[in-house]
Amino acid sequence: MATLVGTFFHSHGGTTSLPPDLWRERRLARPIREDVPVEDDEANAKKAERTHEGFRVLREKVAELETDVLVVFSDDQGECFDFNNFPGFAIFVGERFNKSPRQRGGPGARQIGRHVDPGFTFNGHPELATALLTGVMKRGFDPAFCMDMPKPDRGLASGVIRSAEELTDYSLPIVPVMMNLYFAPQVTGIRSYQFGKAVREAIDEMPGDLRVGVAASGGLWHTPGMPGAWLNEEFDHRTLECLEAGDARGMAEHFDSYVIPDDDTSQDTSLKARNVTGMPSLGGPALGTRETCAWIAAAAVTEGRATTIVDYIDVYASPVGNAFAYCDQP
Repeated sequence: MATLVGTFFHSHGGTTSLPPDLWRERRLARPIREDVPVEDDEANAKKAERTHEGFRVLREKVAELETDVLVVFSDDQGECFDFNNFPGFAIFVGERFNKSPRQRGGPGARQIGRHVDPGFTFNGHPELATALLTGVMKRGFDPAFCMDMPKPDRGLASGVIRSAEELTDYSLPIVPVMMNLYFAPQVTGIRSYQFGKAVREAIDEMPGDLRVGVAASGGLWHTPGMPGAWLNEEFDHRTLECLEAGDARGMAEHFDSYVIPDDDTSQDTSLKARNVTGMPSLGGPALGTRETCAWIAAAAVTEGRATTIVDYIDVYASPVGNAFAYCDQP
């Protein structure tokens, strides 16, 4: 049967790619809450260095565990789907997928970290993807599936691409599992937990000797571009405490029990816009912080196993909790 070798968790927001000397410029361009600390270029550079050290640790762990294929939980932010049809879960079962052919930030934009060229093609793994699709269907889920790229001109979900770029040698097959974690009403923490459990059971029953890794891409707390954006470090630290203890269900309950304060403008999803449906979230934080549910799904895959927290970086220039973790005790 297939063997689960480990789970890997990482953030993927803009500051994982943006050179730190541009972070203050980003802060000035965004309506951040007044009490959020202001840091200088030196402090930002140190936090960028820690971020990419986190990626390095995970990348080496993926290789050390002799991973044959990487399943990636992340969100689609309009690359594959749009408001005409937005599934809660979707699994890519095709042979190949590509990064967006458009340069992020426009032609000539500077980036740091590991990035393939626009339009680069990654390998899928149809056999494992199909096993996951049918396996979770037998367990009460009805995800959408993609045999081809829904929108080749936009590439696959950027969160999946960031895992492929930062955690692999670019040839490792990837099974993208896209979750609606950005556009309300999104999937909940408990549903993400249940989905991760179903994925683990599907992996365990797959014939063959595949060595399977599972990654979660996104989070933690962030509401980019929203007025009054801030960083709820207390919320993130509780999430990581549960993860470290192997308590995936506790992560889900912590997430879903959070009530958005009435005066928190950074999570106001009532006004319809390009990236806001105008519909309510079903409990828990909204917008980018919802990507924490990808972590919950991956944590459920190795529930009960202690997880190593590599680092948590409190970035204030565009408030986000950049975090990295892994579990190699499946």
